[in-house]
Amino acid sequence: MRSAGYVPRWLIVPAVAGLLFLLVPLTALIARVEWGTLVSDVTSDAAISALGLSLATGALATVLCAVIGIPLALVIARSPARTAALLRAVVTVPLVLPPMVGGVALLYLFGRNGWFGALGLPFTTPAVVLAQVFVALPFLVLAVEGALRSTGVEFERAAASLGASRATILRRITLPLAAPGIVAGVVLCFARAIGEFGATALFAGNRPGVTQTMPLAIYTAFNGAGVSQGTAVALSLLLLVTAVAVLLLVRGWRPGVGR
Repeated sequence: MRSAGYVPRWLIVPAVAGLLFLLVPLTALIARVEWGTLVSDVTSDAAISALGLSLATGALATVLCAVIGIPLALVIARSPARTAALLRAVVTVPLVLPPMVGGVALLYLFGRNGWFGALGLPFTTPAVVLAQVFVALPFLVLAVEGALRSTGVEFERAAASLGASRATILRRITLPLAAPGIVAGVVLCFARAIGEFGATALFAGNRPGVTQTMPLAIYTAFNGAGVSQGTAVALSLLLLVTAVAVLLLVRGWRPGVGR
């Protein structure tokens, strides 16, 4: 049984206020859902297009994040303290930057006059994926790096003393021990990717069927174009349900969490 501790009772008031501040807007959103047309709203052509594009690009972005993010997390976790702190700070930058700034940065990198302008990526579907990778990668790297640091190197050192190669240690020791963190990072990365708005809007645009993801479809609807507002509310509810499912999945993979 976890002890209640000695927190002053008066702190319950601001704590409840904070909780209500988070829950009441979501309750207001759910209250605006038109339940009678919910199925038709989320299965309209515009909604299906935005949903399908979000899931497809989010999945691809998550795969790319895993391919480059897990090695990066491993390097950070096994680097000396100062090097790890520097690398961790660099990885954290996209978390504290406004997403719009990330979109501008990508546009100047891949735009017509950018360093890689010849690739012609802006305002295309691959641009959506790149924007999602840019904003979602830190979630995966930090989650995996934390898991790798918590496992330590004792088992790896023991395996090395028994003659195991570096590749074998990685495959049989390091990655299995960090599996909960990897799963949590992948799930959080996917959730962040499908919810990305700012960088996608600037770098990829808002073309239905090409770059219009769910957040962009919702924004467009509330500005009087694209899908109806009923569909926008339904898509918002779908994103909310996805976020809750992600949190539950991450909680289920956390070691030591009581069930």
